[in-house]
This record gives sequence, C-alpha cells and structure tokens, in this order.
Amino acid sequence: MAGKYPSRIKSLPLYDGRFDAYKLEAKNSDVLFASYPAGTEIPAHSHDTDNHGIITRGELILTMNGQTIKISTGQWYHVPANIEHSAKFEIETDEIEFWFHQPSTGK
Repeated sequence: MAGKYPSRIKSLPLYDGRFDAYKLEAKNSDVLFASYPAGTEIPAHSHDTDNHGIITRGELILTMNGQTIKISTGQWYHVPANIEHSAKFEIETDEIEFWFHQPSTGK
C-alpha cells in the first residue's frame, strides 16, 4: 500500500473495504489512514458512520447533496451519517478519516 505514513501507522491492521487504509480502532469509532492512487473513484454510497477527515497529501473531490467541492491538503471535511456521497482522487492522495459510529437505539 502506498502512502507516506510512519512505520508505526503501517503496522496497524489493514481496513477491509473499497480503498486501502490502516485502521486504528477506538470505542465507538475507527480511525483510518487511507491512501488513494491517482484516478481512484468511489461511487455514490452512504454509511451509518459520521465521518470527519483531513487530507494530508493530495486532494479529494467530494460530491454530496448535489454539490462538488475540492478538499486540499490540510483541509478538513465532514460527511454526516446516511448521506449519499461520492469521492474522486485525480492525484495520489493520503488522508486520515475518523468514523464515528452512531449510538444504538436498542431496537
């Protein structure tokens, strides 16, 4: 997996999903250190986690709620739970994502 993460981060378990990432688990949340090769596209989807991320290298083109925005290195973004969105990475990109799990309603 590409990415400029320290060896300590690279020793974390790999995330099993649509992209490459190292996963740090925490109570009611996950932290992903993700890397995307240039040209990566993640089609429209949603998930039950409230996600916050910061681009550490490259840029993210995020489409959500009918708007497309470019998030550059050093910028944070937020994708609320259950909101459909898509992502595109035209250049090689690394990011840190915080996935906060929603509290169980007990249903």
